[in-house]
Amino acid sequence: MPREKTASRSRRAMTPEHKAALAKGREEGLAVRRYLEVLESSRPRRGRRRTPASMQKKLAAIETQLASADPLSRLHLLQEKKDLEQELSSAGEEQDVSGLEKQFVKVAKSYGERKGITYGTWRAAGVSAAVLQRAGISRARG
Repeated sequence: MPREKTASRSRRAMTPEHKAALAKGREEGLAVRRYLEVLESSRPRRGRRRTPASMQKKLAAIETQLASADPLSRLHLLQEKKDLEQELSSAGEEQDVSGLEKQFVKVAKSYGERKGITYGTWRAAGVSAAVLQRAGISRARG
């Protein structure tokens, strides 16, 4: 069923203030996302921590198993090998936690106020009380 023609809406160009507010929101969201991602990636995991030496040892074992593996096992071993190689290559990379934390501290309060994020929610997401205090976010809000 075709739509009836309605009075056309005039499109107004965004004001410079609106564009600036959108850009600020994108920048703040990116700073918060990056900081939360680095917190998540550095969170302690259960079980024995893998070391580069243990990963190398596992890679050598996979190479040995690949020679006699059936096609399905070979597929899984190849994926495990790829995952280990990727983990090993990223293990040496230092993440700039302090730089991301500084950016987070600058924007967290305004971002949280705009999005309605409370102190308790920040804490549940893994942000430390000290970082929240530096950002000017207090328990008083919840």
